[in-house]
Amino acid sequence: MQRFSKRSNRSAGMLPDSVRPLQDAIVRLLKHRPFYGQFLLQFRRRQQTGNRAVAVTIVDAVPTLMVNPTSFVLFSPAEQEALLEHLIKHVLHLHPCRRRERNTRYWDLACDLAINPGIEHLPPEAPQPERFRLLPGLAAEEYYARLLQMPELGAQQGDGTGDHEQQQSTERPTADQQTYRAESSDVAPIDDHQHWQEADRTPISLSEQVVRQMVRNAVKKCHAETPGELAEIINSFLAPPSIPWQQILRQFVGTAGRVGRSGTWKRSHRRFGHNTPGLRKQQLLNLVVGIDVSDSTDTQPLREAFARELVQIARGRQSRIRVLYAGSRIQQIKQFTGTPQVAKIYHGGGFTDLRPIFDYARQMQPRPAAIIYLTDGYGPAPEHSDIPTLWVISPDGRKPVNWGLELRLEEIKENG
Repeated sequence: MQRFSKRSNRSAGMLPDSVRPLQDAIVRLLKHRPFYGQFLLQFRRRQQTGNRAVAVTIVDAVPTLMVNPTSFVLFSPAEQEALLEHLIKHVLHLHPCRRRERNTRYWDLACDLAINPGIEHLPPEAPQPERFRLLPGLAAEEYYARLLQMPELGAQQGDGTGDHEQQQSTERPTADQQTYRAESSDVAPIDDHQHWQEADRTPISLSEQVVRQMVRNAVKKCHAETPGELAEIINSFLAPPSIPWQQILRQFVGTAGRVGRSGTWKRSHRRFGHNTPGLRKQQLLNLVVGIDVSDSTDTQPLREAFARELVQIARGRQSRIRVLYAGSRIQQIKQFTGTPQVAKIYHGGGFTDLRPIFDYARQMQPRPAAIIYLTDGYGPAPEHSDIPTLWVISPDGRKPVNWGLELRLEEIKENG
């Protein structure tokens, strides 16, 4: 990790640059490796403040890319592209979402060992299997199991793992073993994995659906020119999803608007006194449902099936669901009261503008936990939104933007 500290020292006097180095790297990928470039364009971007140049995760069903411009620019163009490929493969393999209860140190290294051998031009400090005397080509779980048998890795992190075994051992390590331990103890992931804990908030099946749509979008935009080394995993994502649409909807709402009671030490428990944390009051689930009033979304059976599922979600917790009917403007606002009024057909005519719903939601107090928009997707939409959004697209429609999660009505028809 000396190279990272040197990079940090070299960049200490530099002013934070713009996103230009990242943009340039993505443009190069779009030209020479279009699938990678199109995949990267779908990430929400965030400033990275750690001593690593890049990081990636999925936050509340939103794929998020983090870059520290002052560190990123210090890598050569080939290394920059390799780092971005590294991040993409983490997401394609759902590595951030699969860590869960595993040992953080071992899982983070195992994931890097699983993908790094197939990436050219990575910086030399990137961990490789041979550094641990392991063969390339194993899955992250296989590397994880083997790293667990290397207690010196845990001992270097001060987490106690392997300390007991080292203290009990009376055999003096050979010179070769000492060299190996010195080399392996200094190995760490090439990117910042601390943000992976944010992925725990999103169910794995929902994260899989997010990545599936990113793959489909990228394949479509690059006209099916996909890299051969990713053929197997890309084909797996292009296959029809096995997740029922009801599960996708419930997990999206649950992730965007988590409710319930949680402990807090700011107040004592009413029954058990000062030795027990108090409870926060249950929060209201606040949702906005937008209904496109164009003729293409005039599909009563599908709307009714979708509305029935929303009713079940609403009945399971305290909720306020505001239904907005809109074409070029918002034409009617209804409060969701426990009956499937969202299935109502409201003929508005005219052209469609998807922006008024988001303008309305941004002005709400409190702001909604999520927006669910039933539409054909044809019409101007915001360039971005910080409110989690589920686009429910009619059979002949299209997703209007790269951000947000997509649920197609034809999937409801097949499974409903």
